[in-house]
Amino acid sequence: MLVSLVLLALGALAAVLAPRLVSRADWPEREPVVALWVWQCVVAAVLLCFALSMTFSAASAWQLVRGQVFASAPQGVMEAYALGANGPWSAVLAVVLAGCGLWTGAMLTREVHRSRLRRKRRHRDLLVRSPLLPGEEPGSEPLVVLEGERPDAWWLPGTAPQLVVTTAALRRLKGRQLDAVLAHEQGHARARHDWLLHCSGALAAGFPQIPVFAAFRDEMHRLVELAADDVASRRFGRLTIALALVELNEDRGVFGPCPTPDAQLPQRVNRLLTPVPRLTAGRRLGLTAAAALVPVVPLLVAFVPGLRALG
Repeated sequence: MLVSLVLLALGALAAVLAPRLVSRADWPEREPVVALWVWQCVVAAVLLCFALSMTFSAASAWQLVRGQVFASAPQGVMEAYALGANGPWSAVLAVVLAGCGLWTGAMLTREVHRSRLRRKRRHRDLLVRSPLLPGEEPGSEPLVVLEGERPDAWWLPGTAPQLVVTTAALRRLKGRQLDAVLAHEQGHARARHDWLLHCSGALAAGFPQIPVFAAFRDEMHRLVELAADDVASRRFGRLTIALALVELNEDRGVFGPCPTPDAQLPQRVNRLLTPVPRLTAGRRLGLTAAAALVPVVPLLVAFVPGLRALG
């Protein structure tokens, strides 16, 4: 029972402190890909803490679970965990954490289902606005042009992903700006940013009171855009993608004094126009390695009693 409580406390502490620590750092905007990795490792560590706490609580409460968890453990390992001392409280904790796990799965399923419905609706709208010609297969063209007075461009995911651009956007985008927009959206598709957004949205919707999940969702939406901006800027230059963002969004009021849902766009343009040096390769490697070790901490906490018994 003690190990379960320690893991639960460790997960709760990480859920509260991790957003504050990461938000104080000045490097995520310089290295959004590394920041995405750090956030994933932190959230994985929090979820691992809760999952291990549930496992040990269930093992402490029920003999059947205990036998399955420690079925192949050497002699003396199970006794090191002092299981069975707090059966009723262990059962309550295990049931609560199991319910949270089921709720997380339900939220993720709902998020994926809603995403698929949105994608199917967009495909239907696309076929209505841009019907297929005789002999043309759906999704055969990577670029689709729609008649529209509003400059817009978006990536339509699926088995055959497509970039949809309105005619107003084509009139505005000059030179290689369209290629930069295409590279930006391809950066999203290749890195599977949609799955990051699904997972972060599901956790934040399921547990809005937990700070790390809300921060995880907000940072995923911000960092995936910065990472895709960097993909486009490395191929076509920072000025090109910055001008493309301005051309596509200047009529939406996002660069005015009043806040809008796309309030991050001015910060993205400023970041592209006033670049700061990237972190050194050594520091990037160090941050990546340190983040990878974060999920190892709950595993060490879980295995310390057993390792001591074997030692």
